[in-house]
Amino acid sequence: MAREMKDSGIEWIGEIPIGWATPKVINRFDLIGSGTTPRTYKDNYYADGEINWIQSGDLHGKYLKSTSKKITHIAFDRTSSLKMYFPQYLVLAMYGASVGNLSISTIEACTNQACCVLTREKDDLNYMYYVLMAAKEYLVYSAVGGTQPNISQNVIKRLRIPIPVNAEQQKIVDFLDEKCAELDNMLEKTRASIEEYKKLKQAVITQAVTKGIRGNREMKDSGIEWIEEIPVEWEERRIKTLFSMREERNFSSLEEVNLISLYTDLGVVQHSELEKTTGNKASNADGYKMVYKDDIVVNIILCWMGAIGCSEYNGVTSPAYDIYIPQNEVLSKFYHYYFRTKGFSGDCYKRGRGIMAMRWRTYSDQFRDIRVVYPSLNEQQEIVNYLDEKCSAIDELIAKKEQYLSEIENYKKSLIYEYVTGKKEVPCESTD
Repeated sequence: MAREMKDSGIEWIGEIPIGWATPKVINRFDLIGSGTTPRTYKDNYYADGEINWIQSGDLHGKYLKSTSKKITHIAFDRTSSLKMYFPQYLVLAMYGASVGNLSISTIEACTNQACCVLTREKDDLNYMYYVLMAAKEYLVYSAVGGTQPNISQNVIKRLRIPIPVNAEQQKIVDFLDEKCAELDNMLEKTRASIEEYKKLKQAVITQAVTKGIRGNREMKDSGIEWIEEIPVEWEERRIKTLFSMREERNFSSLEEVNLISLYTDLGVVQHSELEKTTGNKASNADGYKMVYKDDIVVNIILCWMGAIGCSEYNGVTSPAYDIYIPQNEVLSKFYHYYFRTKGFSGDCYKRGRGIMAMRWRTYSDQFRDIRVVYPSLNEQQEIVNYLDEKCSAIDELIAKKEQYLSEIENYKKSLIYEYVTGKKEVPCESTD
């Protein structure tokens, strides 16, 4: 028989069973705190560190067992805002790419300022983990800010949560642990499958743009380390002999232009398409660089990570990018594939310079001096046609896997929500 329900009066919870309480988070935890980032320019604060230092990016999965970075005892002693937390305790990401992510820490550690630590001795932390996982979308929705949403500690403290009696908490935890473990196993296998398809796509592209697709043929040394041999009919050229630079600037208003963006994973895309998913809008386009269909757009900071692409549109883009015009007998789409291989990314890195990986620049003089392969125009087109077909088929398989992944993730969210709010009751074990 269905149990009797009541309106909780709380937007994200809705109805809960009669007898359940809805206290604020601050009333269910002994301590709610955070941390900070020791001075990054101090070498003796991070080198050979021994103290676990939790960042929001470390929060993935139910249990946190290690951190990606450690700090030294000197850093801890000289940074007054740092506090040691002793297991077990909850850690919630308050902002950044991992905003809303949550883990139970099983290690002694301190945290940065993007993490909220919640400690409790009486309530089962496993149940509290599932409750806050169920509240994740509401917390993120309540965050302030645009590109960097921020869940304040006050929002977390004031959050009302559904609490049954301890015996039912344990039943819910046991049930969700079992079901979520099954789902996590499915998620892990699906993600691994997606990665294998991505590796296959990269291998297909690399083989085609460095060896061609005409089967066995006479080969010769390319003079390019990562490629080794190429078909004997192919040439080896410097980029500056195949592309010239475009320096044309925009003087039209933002409303009159098609704003173009470049992303490592997506390549060149129209900003209007991104606005639908990110909500980000440029304020103006003064001084932006003109881009025309078939131009190659290069991010000098991230080209070593694959941030290069052929534009399919006319428009304008950031003045921080370099724009390249294909010369006669050069097919931009062929070099779009070539420039996004891991081998070419390595060439960009070798030619670049900088003080850290994420600020590593490959300037135009260095980029244009890189040696690349040069098949005939007819063979460039032949390879592009082949790769368009092959990559489209692989992308379709990846899309199906990602859709399946999304469905499992949504089902897991729904499962947790339904049981921690009491809308579904853990089934009794059979006595047969």
